[in-house]
Parts: sequence; structure tokens; C-alpha cells
Amino acid sequence: MLKHRPTRVLCVDDHGFLIDGLQARFDRTPDLEFVGRLPSAENLVLEARRLKPDVILIDIEMPGPDPFEAVELLRQTSPDVKVIFLSAHTRDHYIGAAIDAGAMGYFSKSDEVDRIVQGIRDVMRGRCVFGPKAKARLRSTPRDRRGDDRRPATKLSALSQRETEILRMIGRGLRRSDIAEHACISPKTVDNHREAIMRKLDVHDRGQLVRFAIGEGLAEV
Repeated sequence: MLKHRPTRVLCVDDHGFLIDGLQARFDRTPDLEFVGRLPSAENLVLEARRLKPDVILIDIEMPGPDPFEAVELLRQTSPDVKVIFLSAHTRDHYIGAAIDAGAMGYFSKSDEVDRIVQGIRDVMRGRCVFGPKAKARLRSTPRDRRGDDRRPATKLSALSQRETEILRMIGRGLRRSDIAEHACISPKTVDNHREAIMRKLDVHDRGQLVRFAIGEGLAEV
């Protein structure tokens, strides 16, 4: 009877303490093998070719190249490698960027290690996986005729580019008239956009809308 080889995992994160903990856990898990670590995404494509991982766990905020762009490039050169983002942040636009880059999972660094381990197993079976905090940010997605889940999406991804622009200005505290002037639209159109944004985000007053924008980092200059 043939014995399946362990799933090879490469970790990309500049927090050594976290990687040490994951490595220790993987070393005690027979079906997972820790094959290396990188402190940034700078040499991700080259190291993926050299180490031949099955799964890459990658952080978002690291020195060096943008990790989302690095993962997009990796998907072109090593399409069989599964990518899971592991981050301290669970903002909608981060999760959306990870999905757009071709990642198959997203976990918070505060999620239990057991969930991350199971997530690695699940992506090797072809499933998209999300930790509890990331999953709570996703819109429910209908299933296609074959019963497969459609592409996951966040609430923020439901907004148009113009609506996101309006939300950004709302988060910065701009008045209705100022938003109209900046966007070259009428105040009434600003109201229509705001109502559409609130409906899509399931937000019920301006205060909640402002807090959402700030929490997503949209109010940052």
C-alpha cells in the first residue's frame, strides 16, 4: 500500500515567533512538513521553485514587495501551489485582494492553530477555506448548478468604484456638499450613492457607515 507524502508548507512572514510556533506544530503533525521560511515576498517565486511547497502561508504586512502582487506572479509560474493568507488584519479589502490574487484561504493570526492545520488539509482537497473572523466578512454566495460554491466575495467587493470613492470621503468626515463638489455630482446623487452603499453593506445609519469606513482603513489618506 502506497503511503502518501506529507503536504509541504512554506511560511512567508517576518514574525519569527509565529513561524517558530507553526514549525513546532507541523513537526508534530505527520501529514504536514515545514520546508522553509521567508521574511518577505521578495524571493517567493524563486524559493517556491526551489523548495516545491504544496501550500504557502503568507502574511500581508511585511517589508519588501507587495504580497498580493507576489502571489499573483506566483500563480502564473507555479499554478499548482495553494496559497493561504495568514494575517493580523481581517479587513474586507485585504480579504478581497487575497481572493483576487488567487489565494484559496484566509486566516487571522488569532485563529486556533488547529483551524489553520485543518485549513491546509482542506485546500489540498481543493476547497477554499476561511477562518471564523474572515468568514464573517464574506457575503453569502449562492451555489451553482453543480452544487459548488461560487467565488467568495466580501461586502466591500459589492460596491462599485464610485461607491467606494464616496464611502472613502464619508469616512474622512466630508460633508454632503463637499463630497458632491469633489465627485462632480449633485448632492442628491450623493444621497443616492449613500443609500445604495448602506443597503449593500447592511448598515443602517451614517455613524455605522463612518465606523465601517474607518475600520476598513478607507479613511486613511
